[in-house]
Amino acid sequence: MTNGKKLHLTLRPLRQSIPMAHISENGSEKKMAEGGNDAELLKEKANKYFKEKDYENAIKYYSEALELNPSNAIYYSNRSLAYLRTECYGYALADATKALEVDKNYIKGYYRRATSNMALGKFKAALKDYETVVRVRPNDKDARMKYQECNKIVKQKAFERAIASDETKKSVVDSLDIENMTIEDDYTGPKLEDGKVTLKFMKEMMDWFKDQKKLHRKCAYQTEKITICGDTHGQYYDLLNIFKLNGLPSDTNPYLFNGDFVDRGSFSVEVILTLFGFKLLYPNNFHLLRGNHETDNMNQMYGFEGEVKAKYTAQMFQLFSEVFQWLPLAQCINNKVLVMHGGLFSEDGVTLEDLRKIDRNRQPPDSGPMCDLLWSDPQPQNGRSISKRGVSCQFGPDVTERFLEQNKLDFIVRSHEVKAEGYEVTHSGKCITVFSAPNYCDQMGNKGAYIHLRGSDLKPEFHQFTAVPHPNVKPMAYANTLMQLGMM
Repeated sequence: MTNGKKLHLTLRPLRQSIPMAHISENGSEKKMAEGGNDAELLKEKANKYFKEKDYENAIKYYSEALELNPSNAIYYSNRSLAYLRTECYGYALADATKALEVDKNYIKGYYRRATSNMALGKFKAALKDYETVVRVRPNDKDARMKYQECNKIVKQKAFERAIASDETKKSVVDSLDIENMTIEDDYTGPKLEDGKVTLKFMKEMMDWFKDQKKLHRKCAYQTEKITICGDTHGQYYDLLNIFKLNGLPSDTNPYLFNGDFVDRGSFSVEVILTLFGFKLLYPNNFHLLRGNHETDNMNQMYGFEGEVKAKYTAQMFQLFSEVFQWLPLAQCINNKVLVMHGGLFSEDGVTLEDLRKIDRNRQPPDSGPMCDLLWSDPQPQNGRSISKRGVSCQFGPDVTERFLEQNKLDFIVRSHEVKAEGYEVTHSGKCITVFSAPNYCDQMGNKGAYIHLRGSDLKPEFHQFTAVPHPNVKPMAYANTLMQLGMM
């Protein structure tokens, strides 16, 4: 009451004044929360595909999860492991590094980055990450074992560099006395006839290997279409299946095997001795090209060196290493088709004459035409991009078109990549990939394939096949311990 008069108040619902910025902030938090939940669902979906070994879909859904929540170290780490399984080591390394940028205390990120660097032969970088893990987790036996194994490799490499001489290196062959090697009386396996490889010897040797028996070391040391096969990766029983389906090599049934004969599969010795045997038997109609796994670094990590030492000797591995360095890097068929293991080049202007001039008798460099022939991959978009493997590059249809036009070629055939159907035709039919290791590493579920080139136009015909059973020896059985454990 005021001045004797009643005061009439109109009551209205109370509305609190809230700054617009605060409303916007709450809305963003809600969206972030919803996005986070959606991202978790995508991650779980990706995990399911990963368990089913469908790594392409796993990568797809981890990527979608990261689009919604790019600050989650676990998503990067999981995708890194999926990239490791598909041998995209460059992408795996980038994801592991990103996981650590997001959360420097995320220990799995150091594991993933170390594994990626190991796969790329960057042992010092891997060792640094293992040191970090051991420092943070001093009681972690697994971490300490990996650190010690990696440290051993780094020291071994340093020792090899220290004792290396500038003088011309003597061949292992110079230290062998094959003539005086005796074949024991109890050896009942295949024998050379007057020191020569014959078709009878080859058939007996393949059956001998099929029963998981070892060829005598004296024999091992001496050891109108064309069919092109891709990677075989130590899958000996699948190699035998190719010969069963397509016929044994002969002067009228020529073959070209396009690199990566060894590593990963645990019957690499049997594969390479069989291939070398046919090369000796039919030198003009059986051809072998070098792959990125016919190199010391890869053999040390992925099993071939360990397998040779387990089945024969360290000296035998050194001899294989020498022979691998002499393998051709590419082959031109009828001046129309160029075959190489990896692919085309980081720069335009490379000619066939340039390829002939490459000094191939060495371990491959980290860049340049020799590296590209062994390591590069095609991509669907024009131009070039950084390699998913962390080595060489990826090249587009325009790069292929310019190279073919300059060198007056029709198309290229390459291998190097697992394909679900065993082969893939890209770049408007001018870049063909063939992969001949079905159900790669007993886990990829892919078909294998080989190609027939026939007639004057060399039109490709594709033949697919599936994996056959093999003895119970798992892939990577002879691989470096770090590679066996690092992929877990």
